[in-house]
Amino acid sequence: MERLAAFAADCRDRGAPDAVRDDVTGRVLDVLGNCLAAYADPAADAGPAVLRAARRWSGAGEATAIGAGDRLPAPSAALVNGTLAHALDYDDTHLPSVLHPSASVVPAALAAAEAAGATGSELVDAVAAGIEVCARLGMASYLPETRTSLFFERGQHATSICGTLGAAVAAGLLFGLPAEGVAHAAGVAASMGSGLIEANRTGGTVKRAHCGWAAHAGVSAAVLALEGVTGPPTVLEGRFGFFRAWLDGRYDAEALLSGLGERWELPRTVYKPYPANHFTHPAVDCALALRAGGLAPESVAEAELGVAAPVLATIAEPPQEKARPRSPYHAKFSGPYVVAAALLGGGGLGLDLDDFAALDEDALALAVRVRCVADERASELFPRAFAAVLRVRLRDGSTREHRVDSSRGGPERPLTREELEVKFRSNAGRALRAEAVEELLAAARALPSAPSAAALLGLARAG
Repeated sequence: MERLAAFAADCRDRGAPDAVRDDVTGRVLDVLGNCLAAYADPAADAGPAVLRAARRWSGAGEATAIGAGDRLPAPSAALVNGTLAHALDYDDTHLPSVLHPSASVVPAALAAAEAAGATGSELVDAVAAGIEVCARLGMASYLPETRTSLFFERGQHATSICGTLGAAVAAGLLFGLPAEGVAHAAGVAASMGSGLIEANRTGGTVKRAHCGWAAHAGVSAAVLALEGVTGPPTVLEGRFGFFRAWLDGRYDAEALLSGLGERWELPRTVYKPYPANHFTHPAVDCALALRAGGLAPESVAEAELGVAAPVLATIAEPPQEKARPRSPYHAKFSGPYVVAAALLGGGGLGLDLDDFAALDEDALALAVRVRCVADERASELFPRAFAAVLRVRLRDGSTREHRVDSSRGGPERPLTREELEVKFRSNAGRALRAEAVEELLAAARALPSAPSAAALLGLARAG
């Protein structure tokens, strides 16, 4: 942990590379837009529930709850905003660790920056360091032989577990802790991370709160370290440390530390063009391509969606649950449903939040005709890219097929800054007036030179 903390402190003291700092402003913008969209979305019920809980706890007003504008204690604001950031499953994904670092780290950093009176530049560097630590912890758990995360194989949510430490690092930097103090903040946070992904399979809204709790725990750990609570120096590699507790002691030390500060994992975190589980995105791409080629959804007799074998547990099982998801949120984790929704038509960049506002009966009727199977090529590419093939048999007996080797927004097809801003405008416009959206966008663009990070949050309050 000492080496990670030293890297983080150096990032604050010397500043992150210009390309990394520019990347971070996009992360902050994406999180703000996702939070505002979730605040305005009545289906994102975990967000309002967490806000009500935070209001019950009260306390000194240090930081802003995005959308609502409440002034809350920094840990509580981080809890609310982290929940909103992850509530719509629209947040970015690091590859190949397949975790969502920004949804935990950015809300924690925003809350700590407000509480500490930090500048925009200080916020950017803290986010950069926190996301990098989070991503490298995720990479340390990646098993090349199985092409998946050991966290995932054990039913654990790597995002919230690793995100807690990344959030603590970012908050610790903003509270002015030295490298030793940042190590203590992360060491304390390691006792606070948690998260199970069973809700992906069979329901429940708790997963939406995972990133909020990670942000809350990270800020809390940084405050505890600021007041003198310490963590063990061997918190990661020790006999009873992080890797032993979560991963039975199996981890990749080189992935964790190699090239730290020189080779950044943060830019490998890809944005989502569609508000659904990232494993479904190549399926959406295939369906949109077939539709653009003239395929009429009413002509579909049956379809076969081929995806990477490791993702079947998330988007295809149990088959009866995925063929007829129980709620719009669960539909975001259904391969059959997203194929049907994309074939029937969508908005935004191809599918948007309106396509998941309610379960569509036509999409449900079409989804039962979609079967999910493992595809060899998609499995070979996973998780460095999300790939899929969609084969459709029409009622006249003819067939159509489309394959993608990297989903839109992925490593081979990244979203442009213009596309990211289209997504932001669509999301933020659900809670803010058009002129307020543009003000917030301009403030996010200027964040690295802003004298106060708090000004950004002042613009993210719904009228």
